[in-house]
Amino acid sequence: MIDDATLTTDGLDATGTGRVLLLACGALAREIIALKQTNGWDHMDLKCLPAIFHLFPDKIVPGIREAVEKYRADYETIFVVYADCGTGGLLEAACDDLGVEMIAGPHCYSFFEGNDAFAERDEFTAFFLTDFLVRQFDAFVWKPMGLDRHPELRDMYFGNYTKLVYQAQTDDPDLTAKAMACAEKLQLPFERRYTGYGDLETPLANMATS
Repeated sequence: MIDDATLTTDGLDATGTGRVLLLACGALAREIIALKQTNGWDHMDLKCLPAIFHLFPDKIVPGIREAVEKYRADYETIFVVYADCGTGGLLEAACDDLGVEMIAGPHCYSFFEGNDAFAERDEFTAFFLTDFLVRQFDAFVWKPMGLDRHPELRDMYFGNYTKLVYQAQTDDPDLTAKAMACAEKLQLPFERRYTGYGDLETPLANMATS
């Protein structure tokens, strides 16, 4: 269930017409806040479902449904800042049923890279990290997979991967160093790509000008 304790917001007042609510994955909060501040999108409020849903995609659809129903009356527009994210099309169906739009793409790795560019690469043997996942590597990758207790599981989980791709949203040498350390722990060749915000920015900008 979603309640105020499991949602984060930037504290903007949701009154008046033209207000937009962004319902997002907590893993995208930093990037969305940066875009809002840079572009002056003061008519947009942000509320985030827990980032840990990244590991439990079955929780995403119920969380979005509850949040849309809870906040629908307060906003002119609600936009879901999730891609499919492992829901197997269920999130798109739920958004259609609720009458709200969502960001396009299979997952955040795709829309950060740009959905068209990501599809063209066809990289099924690459393991991807974003800025968020580099910061939270132990909490979201290493420990949940049990690699902190059983490092021998590395070959089972990652034996078929050919590289680790760090999709950098920012030019941060410290994050790059941490990403390289992640690749070393997973025993994978390292590649860094500066993606910026990719296709995350486009739909938000379109709403700002509509």
